[in-house]
Amino acid sequence: MEQRYLGRTGLRVSRIGLGTLTWGRDTDEHDAADQLKAFWDAGGTLVDTADVYGGGEAEHVLGRFLDTLVPRRDLVIATKAGSVPDPCRRVDGSRGHLLAALDASLERLGTDHVDLWQVHAFDSGTPLEETLQALDLAVSSGRVRYAGVADFSGWQLAKAATWQLAAPGLRTRLACTQMEYSLLQRGVEREVLPAALDLGVGLLPSSPLGRGVLTGKYRTGTPSGSRGASEQLAPLVEAYLDEASGRIVDAVATAADGLAVTPLQVALAWVRDRPGVVAPVVGARNARQLDEALSVETLSLPDEICQALDDVSAPVHRYPDQDWSTL
Repeated sequence: MEQRYLGRTGLRVSRIGLGTLTWGRDTDEHDAADQLKAFWDAGGTLVDTADVYGGGEAEHVLGRFLDTLVPRRDLVIATKAGSVPDPCRRVDGSRGHLLAALDASLERLGTDHVDLWQVHAFDSGTPLEETLQALDLAVSSGRVRYAGVADFSGWQLAKAATWQLAAPGLRTRLACTQMEYSLLQRGVEREVLPAALDLGVGLLPSSPLGRGVLTGKYRTGTPSGSRGASEQLAPLVEAYLDEASGRIVDAVATAADGLAVTPLQVALAWVRDRPGVVAPVVGARNARQLDEALSVETLSLPDEICQALDDVSAPVHRYPDQDWSTL
């Protein structure tokens, strides 16, 4: 699998990442092992998890595979901290919480460091410099090699990245930001992606298949065993089952028919090759689903197909997101 640099750093990662959101919850240890082995066999390196996935069980499961199933040195392990299962405080970006969460993640993973550590969300109740200091401390202590953020808006990302760049050599530059990005969700193109490109921050798209909707499996109903049939995840899927999304899914299916590939492959190839994208993070229920995603490595969409998909899924850009001179 082709490797790409993560932002403006020397870290290289596979251009498809393996997500573990459902590990330890909907994906059992056997299926998780099959996924990781298939991913590694295909040349994949970036494995993304978080301390809240499965209440910590996703990290536990991944940790049991390191060196027993796949060599630790062959993987780029990425995890996150900052989201908390507290209805009164959904995000905690305090230095104390983040560093304690990192230690707990390392214990569950059974490793002395993670390759990439990401602040899971912006905490408006904590001074940003305190949150970012936790990243600096984690890197300087050797427990973290590279740092990033997730789900930061455009101004939040720009403020954080600029703060880190203001003291080169003393503060850890942000390597990446992880955001939802797909043909069904192109909101990052308004401000987040331009900021990332300008600041040298790589983008790791989450939900690159539109929460599974871009595979086309919901065109005739909700399949049993799918996310849409899950009581916990159904509301996430329903948001992309409207008429506008249906037109985009139909266009993806038409492109797939013309290229003799699957809608999944078309949708994933489109987002993988967007400017600023480093590696879409793909989650799968089993190794068979993952194999289809990994097969996109040999697919490059023709320019006319990309343009048609751009047009049918184009987000509305108005002032001030659009250059005023074109209005």
